[in-house]
Amino acid sequence: MKLVFLGTSSMVPTKSRNHTSMILFYKDQGIMVDCGEGTQKQLRKANISPTKITKLLITHWHGDHILGIPGLIQSLGANQYSKTLEIYGPKGTREFFQNMRKSFYFPLRINLKITEIEKGVFFKNNDFQLESMPMNHDVPCVAYSFREKDKLKINTEYTRQFGLEQHPLLGKLQKGKDITYKGNKIRVQDATIGKKGEKITFILDTSNCSNALKLAKNSDLLVAEATWEHNRKEKEDHDYKHLSAREAAQLAKISGSKKLILTHFSQRYKTTDGILKEAKKIFQNTTAAKDLMAVEV
Repeated sequence: MKLVFLGTSSMVPTKSRNHTSMILFYKDQGIMVDCGEGTQKQLRKANISPTKITKLLITHWHGDHILGIPGLIQSLGANQYSKTLEIYGPKGTREFFQNMRKSFYFPLRINLKITEIEKGVFFKNNDFQLESMPMNHDVPCVAYSFREKDKLKINTEYTRQFGLEQHPLLGKLQKGKDITYKGNKIRVQDATIGKKGEKITFILDTSNCSNALKLAKNSDLLVAEATWEHNRKEKEDHDYKHLSAREAAQLAKISGSKKLILTHFSQRYKTTDGILKEAKKIFQNTTAAKDLMAVEV
């Protein structure tokens, strides 16, 4: 599992920070969270083919989070994208997408499916599920969690006692089924070790709210905006509803998250040193994201 930050700026990009976007790779999935202006170019810089994207999760329809979508879709069409692009977003996503298509010549050469979501699990398969919660921003906005399903790992020290090391029956054990091998009853609880699935939460563009805490609870990795240092937030945030570095760190601590990565920085900051220092005072295991930074999860 790998997470790549394609853009880490907020409303205005800088020389070193593009508009917001990131992509999570898991098995055959490429799950993109937001697609700000310039995301196509960032994909090229990161040597990532856009055809690897399977899902696009839109937090909200402010321009710095979505203006890269038309170009991305046109590039997919030009690259013979054969999948169905699944687009998820808050209420109004279908209408905004159609309005965007009407604003210029926009041939749609790929299959896509648009789903408006609000709260709860909106996708799941045998490997993972995706969950969303509404946030408190100045427009409809949601945050997302990726949750890998718990797995059973074979206790090879135990199964070796029966001469069972490589066999199709091991697959049944991993599916939680007892087996019989050479007359021996082998129970799942003895022959397997539980491995908890990873949880990654993405919280962008919100003021402090109870839903952010609920969604972030027990995350292995929490990715959260830190648009301003806290003193700046107190002066300017009464209209915009964003998290400060201090609030993001408090969220990580209270939610029981293991690691925090900050992103979505205001163009006012030439470096993120002050933001990172503020957060680390509260939550030590914090990193400030940089464009094109890749994180193994």
